[in-house]
Amino acid sequence: MSPRNRNGASQAGTAVAVVADVMALILGLWILMYLLDANRANEFVQFIHGAARWLAGWSYDLFTFDEEWARVVSGYGLAALVYLFVGHAIANRVRH
Repeated sequence: MSPRNRNGASQAGTAVAVVADVMALILGLWILMYLLDANRANEFVQFIHGAARWLAGWSYDLFTFDEEWARVVSGYGLAALVYLFVGHAIANRVRH
């Protein structure tokens, strides 16, 4: 692989990793806001909740714990971990 292609692959891998990190950050931020009982009438909180809900649409309510906080942490936390793991695995594959 030429140095120019290697640099492009490195940049693409970095971009994939950054996107995965941002997705996980949004999910983690919602978990934190939920646990700290953030004001849900606040526009920023609503934005984060909406984005997190969309990102975790596939994992939300996957587990049926009795306590709502446990469902939020497990559902959104699982999505964050999957995005981090898969995103960084793809980024490493792209870089090499």
